[in-house]
Amino acid sequence: MRDGFIKVAAVTPDIRVADVSFNTEKICQAIDSAAKEGAKIAAFPELCITGYTCGDLFAQDVLLDNAKEGLLKAAAHTKGKDMLVFVGVPLAVDGKLYNTAAALNDGEILGFTTKTFLPNYGEFYEMRQFHEGPSQARFITFDGKELPFGPQLLFEEKSIDGLIVSAEICEDVWSAVPPSIGAAREGAVIIVNCSASDETVGKAAYRKALIEGQSARLLCGYVYANAGEGESTTDLVFGGHNIIAENGAALAEGKRFENGMICSEIDIKRLWSERRRNTTFQMSDERRLLRIPFHIGMGETCLTRTFPSRPFVPCDDKERAKRCEEILTIQAMGLKKRLAHAHAGSAVVGISGGLDSTLALLVTAKAFDALGMDRKHIAAVTMPCFGTTDRTYQNACKMSKRLGADLREVPIAESVRQHFKDIGHDMEDHSVTYENAQARERTQVIMDIANKENGMVIGTGDMSELALGWATYNGDHMSMYGVNASVPKTLVRHLVRYYADTCEDETLKEVLYDVLDTPVSPELLPPEDGEIAQKTEDLVGPYELHDFFLYYFLRFGYEPAKIYRIAKSAFAGEYGDEIIYKWLHTFCRRFFTQQFKRSCLPDGPKVGTVALSPRGDWRMPSDACGAVWMENLEKAKERQ
Repeated sequence: MRDGFIKVAAVTPDIRVADVSFNTEKICQAIDSAAKEGAKIAAFPELCITGYTCGDLFAQDVLLDNAKEGLLKAAAHTKGKDMLVFVGVPLAVDGKLYNTAAALNDGEILGFTTKTFLPNYGEFYEMRQFHEGPSQARFITFDGKELPFGPQLLFEEKSIDGLIVSAEICEDVWSAVPPSIGAAREGAVIIVNCSASDETVGKAAYRKALIEGQSARLLCGYVYANAGEGESTTDLVFGGHNIIAENGAALAEGKRFENGMICSEIDIKRLWSERRRNTTFQMSDERRLLRIPFHIGMGETCLTRTFPSRPFVPCDDKERAKRCEEILTIQAMGLKKRLAHAHAGSAVVGISGGLDSTLALLVTAKAFDALGMDRKHIAAVTMPCFGTTDRTYQNACKMSKRLGADLREVPIAESVRQHFKDIGHDMEDHSVTYENAQARERTQVIMDIANKENGMVIGTGDMSELALGWATYNGDHMSMYGVNASVPKTLVRHLVRYYADTCEDETLKEVLYDVLDTPVSPELLPPEDGEIAQKTEDLVGPYELHDFFLYYFLRFGYEPAKIYRIAKSAFAGEYGDEIIYKWLHTFCRRFFTQQFKRSCLPDGPKVGTVALSPRGDWRMPSDACGAVWMENLEKAKERQ
């Protein structure tokens, strides 16, 4: 349970229709298997004690009596297992038969969730045997005990903050107003569904989309356990299509037509973080739903779910291409509007031959095309100085010409030398003053060119640099519109690659590919043997690590210890634990100390869910103390 992860299971056991003894034995065996996997919450299919397809046999007392005995046996089997188990069972109450999901914990039956919506169309005819559940929960007597009975029961683990579980049954989630909505509004963060949804052509994709969508709408974890092989095939086939989803994404999915169990870990801390920040997710002030305590205890959760090491970059080639085209369009449309609004006659881009300025130039060309403006009004300004290498200089010049921009060269070495003389700085002192003076001189040059020609300076800095503060204040940090401001470095690379692959200009493609192969560098220190001497990732760490840290820190509010834990899993085989810890420590330190640079960012378009704009996405005091975050990370190091 550390870090908010709780392991859940969706189980489809082997059954025989109306053979309660056999079914109960298989359910108990599956409970053992789930417990062995470390599952704390397990869901079984609809009416699995008897089988969903018993038809009019549900009217037989012998079946219902056996179902009661089987349920009591299954409940007793949970004794000492620290699990909350939901099992589908028919239940006769006051002369009516109900389709229910019984909640079992530590040898006891905690309550019965009733099915609200009974399908009575197509292949379904549940109203022939079952009665709709009551609109509100009440208590019934079962086996001599008073137990909750009704919809939207909330099962609450008091010792684990925020762990509230509720159940619904099959058709409930397919209805216009699923019961899980009310349960989630009163705090349920995990919804289980005991289901018997048959297989027809195309239904599996719809079912998966439905479950993912419900988990997204309710900002919850959703555990869907479906009936499978063993149900009657008189008219239908059940595939055991089990799904575990979290906030819109499937964490695990069972293979259809194979009975079995799927497990994953739902992150309830992440879900509560999402709910807190989402102001349209309205929690109910009333507490009208019954809350039933259960206990599973605290314990370590072994992670089996995966975390993408490049969360900003889709793994699928087609999806990545689609994402790149969309982002380039958003960037270009943002710039198009700003250029038109300012009645700008030109755009000025400081072009270095590096990735960021390359992307900014490509976006500017795309914006000019959208405006119907001649690209010759794009001033691509190269400003060689002490650290400029021939490779980056040539690439800057070649790409500017191929794109039809007005290539200009403004050497700044003499201006910087004069500046050093003015402020009394030794040329041999290659400190931060040496570096930043060059960056600020370049910004002055392009700002003044823009003023001179009714132009607009297009910012090149990316979001990863902003997160780390890896920018010269009032140097490359400043522009009139920052097109890359919400694009992380790992994605910048793919955007440039996508443009290269789709531009249909072999010469430009060759140049862009060489830019992609060039080490990331601000080129502010003199080259060594003509090669780049100052490599950014040697100084601040690999951007693929920093982008991972940034994503989980901002998007889900993960604490450093949790980020460290999942990063070790995500980057296993790429980076050792010590390297990950080192650069995460750097990330935390720099993120807090460099906020003052982010507090005065130029305008720029938001392209994804993670952004650092001080006007919209990230409002943080520039003098906020990061001590508790650093302590959190240090404690994680001590635990390993």
